This record gives sequence, C-alpha cells and structure tokens, in this order.
Amino acid sequence: MKKLYIIKGTMGIGKTTVSKLLKNSLDRSVFLDGDWCWDMSPFIVNEETKKMVIDNIIYLLNNFLKCSEYKNIIFCWVLNLKEVEKEILSRLNLEKVEVFSISLVCNELELEKRLKKDIELGLRKEEIILKSKERLKDYKNHEGIKIEVSNLTPIEIVNIIKNIK
Repeated sequence: MKKLYIIKGTMGIGKTTVSKLLKNSLDRSVFLDGDWCWDMSPFIVNEETKKMVIDNIIYLLNNFLKCSEYKNIIFCWVLNLKEVEKEILSRLNLEKVEVFSISLVCNELELEKRLKKDIELGLRKEEIILKSKERLKDYKNHEGIKIEVSNLTPIEIVNIIKNIK
C-alpha cells in the first residue's frame, strides 16, 4: 500500500526541511512542495491562478500515486484552509493509498525565531512574521495528526512521522 504524507503548517515552521529529510529517509519516495506551483513573477493571486495551482498539484500528486516506482509520496504546503486540503483529497485517486494528514505547530516565540533566521538570510521579508502567526491558529481545528515542533529538531520530527501507524 502506498502512503501519502501531507505535511502542513504555517510559513516558516519547517515543512520543507522536514519533508526533504522524510523523502531521503523513506524507501522509494517522491516530494512535492506546493510552493513550487506558486513560484511565479509577478506573484499574482486571483481565482484563475488559485485554480491553476490546485489543478497542477492534483495532476502531479495523481501522477506520483499512479507511478509504480513510488511507495511514499510527500506533499507539503501551508494548507491553512481545510477546504483546500479537502478539495485536493477529493480529486486524488486514493485507492490502495494510506493518507497521513500532519499539521506542524509551534508556539509563537519559536515561530518568530525561525522566521527571523530566514529574514536575516534574505529568504523572507519582515511582514511574514505577523502573517505566519495569524495562520498558526488555523491548524487548531484541523483533523489528522498534530505535531508540536517547538522543541524538536527536524530529524526528531521525521522520526515521529515515520512511527505513525
């Protein structure tokens, strides 16, 4: 049986880092970061581009699920809106697929610390701190598995995910 790991959480919480490590620690795995489907200039968010991004994610995930070479599919994205995750899942062929929906959460102080590192490296802008903190609360009502990552290293998070049954 294939496994689909959906790793979600607010910006800067460590989704991409954890997902890459998870990919490298699981047999026959593939990784899709939803942000890759938004990597455009200029960055335009409207109904047309939102639909395009969702369609592209679904297309890629379905192809990964269909491919006999992959047993573990890892998908990370902010996914703070439950209805977006629900739409994606409703359009995937999940026959013989076990789905793990995992929210990474942490305290605001830790989130700010992580984001400030990215800001210092020029990877993010200062305004991301407030936006990311606002989205943090969205995951409280999400179904699935929640992992409190404030005091965990990425490797520790990966080990927790790998031990989910």
